[in-house]
Amino acid sequence: MAVHEPKQRTGLRHLVRMTDDRGIIEHARGAHPRFHTGYCVDDNARLLIVAVRDKNESQESATLARIGARFLLDAQRRDGHTHNRMSFERMWQDTATTDDCWGRALWGFGEAVLHSQDMEVKNRCYDGFDVGSLARSNTLRSMCFAALGAASVLEVDERNRGAFALLEDIRAMLAFHPNGHGSWQWVEPRLTYANAVIPEAMIACGYALGDNALVTRGLDLLRWLVEKETMNDHLSVTPVGGRGPLDHAPQFDQQPIEVAALADAAMRAGSVSGADEWDEVVHMAGNWFLGNNDTGLSMIDLEHGGGYDGLHEHGVNVNQGAESTLAMLSTMQHRSAMWLV
Repeated sequence: MAVHEPKQRTGLRHLVRMTDDRGIIEHARGAHPRFHTGYCVDDNARLLIVAVRDKNESQESATLARIGARFLLDAQRRDGHTHNRMSFERMWQDTATTDDCWGRALWGFGEAVLHSQDMEVKNRCYDGFDVGSLARSNTLRSMCFAALGAASVLEVDERNRGAFALLEDIRAMLAFHPNGHGSWQWVEPRLTYANAVIPEAMIACGYALGDNALVTRGLDLLRWLVEKETMNDHLSVTPVGGRGPLDHAPQFDQQPIEVAALADAAMRAGSVSGADEWDEVVHMAGNWFLGNNDTGLSMIDLEHGGGYDGLHEHGVNVNQGAESTLAMLSTMQHRSAMWLV
């Protein structure tokens, strides 16, 4: 299937359109933010990650990083628990928890500690990580998101006790989620969402703790996942509703977050293992957005710089919300075919 490289770079312009002084708006109608849908920690954590990874270190990315960091810090309670949803009127709509929003906030904090060139952002996010790392979640993905943040903090401060303690607890949790048997090697009965974060957390945790067996387990599980989510020469990722042992690709609707999670995990796998096989996974992830997918349709609106919300069997969801746009930009950062401008 042919992939046509874009003649222009996507840039951050859709993120700027979607973001006000409080945070990034969750949903869009087409390329226009739906302000009444408000904000969430999940998306503002992703915003912070994409902004601090911007190799151009533009004024736009610096501003977006500050906004994302401030949102996460304001969402955090003294016990480390985190709110997720805020109305456009700037009122929290939920009780603080240690659900995925908590894990993603710690991931965002860790990425800012590792990558931000703004010392105020770096230091405040370091403090935010320390507070958040006091809490724990009983859900696997939440802890896996948190593991990525802890691993990043340890790259900067190898003596951070909170990060080490968190990774030790995550390692123990992973031991209670053994691989499946036979042709179904996954740690759960079904693939659900952001699946690649689980093997990525195994790799990150194992590498940070010097546990080579856990690194190998993560690499093997990621390799299995990539095989399950590849059809011919392209990614055919787990759809909304999940995928079980008896389900076969292609299935719809497919969401960009699944592709971005694979790209993130493959980047880490390549960094830790040095194996070239992971470069191809990152390349396939970028190509999925460029049209090398089950329908042959581009998932990028080059005119506005956004990422489409979903891939249907006969078309695309042309709305360009925060999650999908950030998933596209994160993947393209890894792929390096179109650097942010």
